[in-house]
Amino acid sequence: MYCPLLKEPGFNNTLCSKKSLVRSAAAKAAADSPIPTAGSWRRRKWLPVDVGSGGRKADNMDVLYHQTNKQVHEIQLHMGRLETSDKQSVHLVENEVQARIDQIFSNLERLEILSSKEPPSKRQNAKLRVDQLKYDVQHLQTALKNFQHRRYNQEQQEKEREELLTRTYTTNDSDTTIPIDETLQFNTSLHNAHRGMDELLGSGSSILDGLRDQRRTLKGTQKKILDVANMLGLSNTVMRLIEKRAFQDKCIMIGGMLLTFVVMYLVIKYLT
Repeated sequence: MYCPLLKEPGFNNTLCSKKSLVRSAAAKAAADSPIPTAGSWRRRKWLPVDVGSGGRKADNMDVLYHQTNKQVHEIQLHMGRLETSDKQSVHLVENEVQARIDQIFSNLERLEILSSKEPPSKRQNAKLRVDQLKYDVQHLQTALKNFQHRRYNQEQQEKEREELLTRTYTTNDSDTTIPIDETLQFNTSLHNAHRGMDELLGSGSSILDGLRDQRRTLKGTQKKILDVANMLGLSNTVMRLIEKRAFQDKCIMIGGMLLTFVVMYLVIKYLT
């Protein structure tokens, strides 16, 4: 191979030979490699370049938030339809509202995950927006349950009313049985209580009669004693003692009468 550098005086032949070899190898490689065409460029696979996921996450969260908020407003409209729906379509509307509420709860879970990945400067605001949506959905869920409870009670009342109006009354036959055992027991207890009260009143009346007889007996005895004392000429001191004892007996009798009255009042009040 010809090397033009060999004509230079004092040039190193070894260096020239090495450079010549390098140039020849490069030329051979260029000749062997195919020239790229338009088709080969189209067949080449290009790797995607990540330009940053923060913007896409923010866009996804905003889109999901607006979709969820729109669904909340739609559920509010459906709740208004529940009050005016007939019996045939109210169940369909309820199922549709419940399905939308479940979908919103699923979206809220995704929003909570996305809000936790927001930058610190936007994270608090994002969580507040998600909490507001959650409060609205919980309020709608409670309103739906209250409506279902009212509807169930109303349907039960209408069903019982229809059964009462359509019930046919017939005469009693030999196979008709009426459960009156508890009523009979209650009636027997009342009769026993009345009988006990009558016996108690009778006992009280007999006691009062006995006290009246004792009073008459004591008065007669006192009169006889006074007569005997007058006849015997007892002193005034003895007479005063006798009168004092008579007064004590009178107080005892009155106290016994009052005690009997209190006992009868308590028995009548708490046993009847």
